[in-house]
Amino acid sequence: MLDAAPATETEVPEHEAALLEAAALAHAAMAPRPIPEEALPPEPRADRAKAFLRSMFRLAIERSHMRVALVGLVFVGVFGTISAKLLAMAIFGDPPSQEHRVAAASSTAFRPDIVDRNGEILATDIRTVSVFAEPGNIYDKDEAVELLTAVLPELNASELRAKLSSRKGRSGAGFVWVKRELTPKQQAEVHRLGIPGIGFLPDHKRVYPNGVAAAHILGATNLDGIGIAGIEKYIDSTGIQALNSFGLINKQADLKPVQLSIDLRAQFAVRDELAWGIDHFKAKAGASMILDVKTGEVIALVSMPDFDPNDPKDALSPDRINRMNVGVYEMGSTFKAMTLAMALESGKYNVNSTFDTRGGVLNWGRQKIHEYHGTNRVITMPEVFTHSSNIGSAKMALGVGVPGHKAFLRKMGLLDRLRTELPESAAPIVPSRWSEINTITIAFGHGIAVAPIQAAMAVGAIVNGGDLITPTFLKTTQDDAKAKAAHVLSAQTSEAMRYIMRLNATEGSAKKAAIPYYFVGGKTGTAEKVIGGRYIHNRLFTTFMAAAPMNDPKYLFVTIMDEPQGLPESGGYATAAWNSGVVTGKVIERVAPILGLPPQFEPPVRPFPQMVKLNAYHVNQLGGP
Repeated sequence: MLDAAPATETEVPEHEAALLEAAALAHAAMAPRPIPEEALPPEPRADRAKAFLRSMFRLAIERSHMRVALVGLVFVGVFGTISAKLLAMAIFGDPPSQEHRVAAASSTAFRPDIVDRNGEILATDIRTVSVFAEPGNIYDKDEAVELLTAVLPELNASELRAKLSSRKGRSGAGFVWVKRELTPKQQAEVHRLGIPGIGFLPDHKRVYPNGVAAAHILGATNLDGIGIAGIEKYIDSTGIQALNSFGLINKQADLKPVQLSIDLRAQFAVRDELAWGIDHFKAKAGASMILDVKTGEVIALVSMPDFDPNDPKDALSPDRINRMNVGVYEMGSTFKAMTLAMALESGKYNVNSTFDTRGGVLNWGRQKIHEYHGTNRVITMPEVFTHSSNIGSAKMALGVGVPGHKAFLRKMGLLDRLRTELPESAAPIVPSRWSEINTITIAFGHGIAVAPIQAAMAVGAIVNGGDLITPTFLKTTQDDAKAKAAHVLSAQTSEAMRYIMRLNATEGSAKKAAIPYYFVGGKTGTAEKVIGGRYIHNRLFTTFMAAAPMNDPKYLFVTIMDEPQGLPESGGYATAAWNSGVVTGKVIERVAPILGLPPQFEPPVRPFPQMVKLNAYHVNQLGGP
């Protein structure tokens, strides 16, 4: 048996192999060549994004975690946005409309604190809320009215129903206030009602922690936080309201407190004594003030009946005016201080001049001028004051003349409206045709009516050395006050008047206010009230002005009383010495220690040196050696 031969490759003839190689080369040359990757045009961005998304949603298991993460992020974003919106709506309600924004702006105005000269709070803001309604979102108006008036009984149901029945406007559901400045308890009760369309806005309430104290000075604000009287109205005139409207005040701490000249301790004391006086002397009304004659600062001012600025509607009553600032009255014999100062300043008279008052009557045409405390003799200038002589005062004024009289009173600020920080003021009532008879009656305080604070300013200039300083309710310094003052009297005239006023406290009508150790001087004034164009004999307006200490006056004390009655203790008299004088003395006695006015246990040494040189009437009885 023969073995099989091993398999071998088929041998190709050499010429055939050459033919096959040539054919392969030709085929390769004819086939298209691949383009290099760097030579390809860039793929469009949109196509690449689509390709990426397609690759994300292919079912390749290795890409599933990327799809899950992306879907999770989308769901978190969507539901997070919805949750935040729902939470905001639950807490804050719907986005504020234009009406809401206007209401919020008006209800959140910031006001500065008002403090007294020692930093005690007189007025401040507290945070509160106000409740509003959107009539378009309240479906059962009657039920809403019933529920709201049940928890807020002070609301008028008819008015509230009319508000809630207002039609929906273009701007949305509408907006009306239901009640401003709720207490926390009221807010909680309204909130529990759960009435759709009822909401709250943050607000500020102006409060006056001392109640009626300084009410006529502070004034009040309305529900929108706008000052409507007194210092509150003055504050708005300084630009606070404009700053609030432009949103430039973010918190109350941004505002510097307004510091007044008022001393709260003295304010309470003066009100107590005035209230006692009005009740004791059965007067219709009264007012009292303390003026720093060196700075013009009003230290205390009370007018009664007064009101509580926390409930300012009482201020609308006609009998609650500020009688010191707004009322104008004939000031009676207190005007004799002006007449004597004018006579001395004119140079036509001196402290030793004499006046004949014999007969007790001055006839001037058809007019007869009578004395109230007639002496029926020739008297000196100081005696004209201490005996309150109408005839002596009239003769002095006539000696100066009508033009000189008018010019002097104008210089003393008594013929023009007095302007202070308080917007409330009154113009004086002066004769339209000023003749000699007008000069005669005005010389003793009749025929001209001024605001008591105006007369106090003039008397302050008489006793402080001759500087006319406009009264101010803001704390100031003596240097600043003097820089703004007008010098209206000589130092010698001022000393003479201080001596005469002190003499009146020791020998004349000011004895009731001559509190020991305070070297007080002053003047009474009693005027019959003019009703229906006629003077009524038994209806009096009384005034008392006193300064202390008269050797170097610091404070002027003023009291006025409207129709006080005579008492058995006064012998039935209702003139100023028996009522306004008594009250002024009690005020000095109580307030002087508070104000740091030191008592003088020994008489001051030579308090009136110029009067000593002139050997004035009884001058040696008024001081130490």
